[in-house]
Amino acid sequence: MALPADRAVRPALSKLCSQCSTFTARQSRQSTAFLQSAQQRSVSSIRGAQAGNGITRTISRPSQTSITSKLPCVVSQSKSRASSSTSFAANVDDAVPTKPVLEQDNLFHSFTNSPIPKIRQRAAFIRQHASCPHHSHRPGQFSETSHQVDAESGTQPPKHVDFECPDCGIPVYCSEGHWMEDYDKHLEICDTLRQINEDDHDLHSGRHFYEFNYAGPQMDDAMVNMTNWDTFMYTRQFEAVNDDRCMRQATRLLTYPLTIGSILHELSPYHIRNRLTVEGLKSLTALRYTLHPPKAGGNESIKGLRPEAPPVRLFILGARAESSLPRDAWIQLAHLFPRSSFHLIFIGPESMANRDDEFPLPPRTPSNPWGAVVEDRVWPTMKISTIVDYYHTIHKTGYFAPHDPYFDCFVLFHPGLGHPASSHEWEETLPMLLETKAPIIATGYTQADMERDVEWVSKKAKGEFDILMTPGENTFRSLRWDLNDLDPQDISAGNWGVWAFRGKRYEATVKDNGVIAV
Repeated sequence: MALPADRAVRPALSKLCSQCSTFTARQSRQSTAFLQSAQQRSVSSIRGAQAGNGITRTISRPSQTSITSKLPCVVSQSKSRASSSTSFAANVDDAVPTKPVLEQDNLFHSFTNSPIPKIRQRAAFIRQHASCPHHSHRPGQFSETSHQVDAESGTQPPKHVDFECPDCGIPVYCSEGHWMEDYDKHLEICDTLRQINEDDHDLHSGRHFYEFNYAGPQMDDAMVNMTNWDTFMYTRQFEAVNDDRCMRQATRLLTYPLTIGSILHELSPYHIRNRLTVEGLKSLTALRYTLHPPKAGGNESIKGLRPEAPPVRLFILGARAESSLPRDAWIQLAHLFPRSSFHLIFIGPESMANRDDEFPLPPRTPSNPWGAVVEDRVWPTMKISTIVDYYHTIHKTGYFAPHDPYFDCFVLFHPGLGHPASSHEWEETLPMLLETKAPIIATGYTQADMERDVEWVSKKAKGEFDILMTPGENTFRSLRWDLNDLDPQDISAGNWGVWAFRGKRYEATVKDNGVIAV
């Protein structure tokens, strides 16, 4: 049951000094009246979460900082204490429904003339870095000192895009003439670019994103259907998402935990008759044995204590955007495996990019040699650690050794193994990953990106790895398309394709004469 309004602000009032009593009482009355009014007007601020045998509801409450910031004197607090109080009660302003910047029937705007400043900045970036794809431009780096020559001979110098297609609103060609000449080719992606345009404006529209209210713990007797996005969200009791655009926004975040969960779960859509190989069945059976333990009859009493298996370690290498994903999204992975625990380990030089204000990097000490940012108890069965370094550097020290195929799994989201700009970063890491004999799940933005990675691994580790799951489209890929700002013709979807491999294991038997046969 939700706390009454006066009880909601009581923790904040208890932190104040006696000199502010008069001011505090007045602020308390105003906050209480305002909160009660906000609760009646705003339904969107109330979220129901199914937990245990009852239903709990969370409402927005006035935070401690929103009240004490106006007082004559404020008790100074440590950063950790302030952050905990802020997380306890969200700012009451969030409960007030504000008018959206853009209505749902007014989402299409050209990037250059967009009412959203960030999108206008993005348009300027595209104009400065993207090159015109017309065949008359010779390939190469753009040069401001180049001079234009005969267009028909294909010897024009590279030129930046400047003309926005009126149908998709994105800068795609250097001039209207080149756009008209390539109009038939542009039509192949024009509708998708327009969809990207509207989805980006939707994210900045200021509407209430009800699709980000995720489902709570799964009931023991309820089975999860992982055939596709629709059946999964229905059987997981998500709030109904009836709009295609809302569905695209929701899957853009959930694709990361669901890509992992859909492969490791016992009800996975991938099986021996659908892309899973014999070696893949062996490896995933070991992990599923750990992730789906039998009920042991334990409870919270002393007599109900039972030994528990250690957490399953998911090493997410080359982490970028997935490391800053809202933790509520990653908790969905824990809900799929309620009787097991997880330790997510994000590793990569960009794993903490643009997050210094959120989590300043701790110093490297003997107790924390890699300066890991540890988020303990994100959920009772989930812990998250982030390390800003290359995996091969850590592997050489044996910090995570030994590796157990029953408890370890590696995940590579869009690693770019075969991309010319990033393949050199993986050459030292790949042999060490194969050495662990643990499953390695890799995804790709597009089919070409995924096939390039498979070809690179086949070339660098020929005969030293086994395919666990054949490359193909990911059932739980992002339904939203993304735009490459350096090349507007390059569109992709998060985790479009997925495949898995593992270091080759040699089964050895000892004969009677002591000879080992492989």
